[in-house]
Amino acid sequence: MIASLPMYDMPHLQPANDRLWALIRDGLRAHGMAAPDVLTRGAETLWPQWQAPDLVFSQTCGMPYRTRLHAHVTLIGTPDYGLPGCAPGYYRSVIIAHCDDPRGDITAFDGSEMAYNEDESQSGWAAPLNHAAKLGIRLHPALKTGGHRASMLAVAQGRAPVAALDALTWDLLQACAPETAMVKVIGHTDPTPVLPFISAAGAEQPMMFDVVQRAIAALSAQDRTVTRLQGIVAIAKETYLAVPTPAA
Repeated sequence: MIASLPMYDMPHLQPANDRLWALIRDGLRAHGMAAPDVLTRGAETLWPQWQAPDLVFSQTCGMPYRTRLHAHVTLIGTPDYGLPGCAPGYYRSVIIAHCDDPRGDITAFDGSEMAYNEDESQSGWAAPLNHAAKLGIRLHPALKTGGHRASMLAVAQGRAPVAALDALTWDLLQACAPETAMVKVIGHTDPTPVLPFISAAGAEQPMMFDVVQRAIAALSAQDRTVTRLQGIVAIAKETYLAVPTPAA
């Protein structure tokens, strides 16, 4: 059996994520559902976890969910992180540039190369490209970094002029990465649904939604502050699938 919380599992968040999983695990077991004792960590790629028939619980990105996973997993619900400028259960990307760059708005970066974490990332790849197209400009994904923090460092170190990070990661990095002082925000993308909680196909969605809702409510105030978790909301599969995917 597999359970994971891989999307926001920075070292300083892991103890709180472990306590959240313990609450979810015990709630599932109380309903007669088997659940692993601890979270799975350290996987080089998350696709085997997300597609495993014994996946009990995980969190995936919106783009993998709509492009490959939606027909093969159960959408449990969407976490709400209470992000500014976003409705409950929604998030957006923060577009950054080097703090010394004289340009102050994303429209001034037309034709610029972009650092990005993965080409299957909603916040680091699809959202900024969709936003640029909406503004009538182009960004060129040129430097694949493998992670949002690495993309931020690429801009801070002058290896790329712009990058996009999801707003929650940006908020979390400001508490643990001093290099964030070397970059500035030059734009925000339109909000889209937050990275969803999923389980294997056929899971009991209403029961699991209720268990997760109760687990988040039972977290200590400190753990809710650390994780930014405020609750879980129901966002339809069709809302995720309606988000456009840029051409490769």
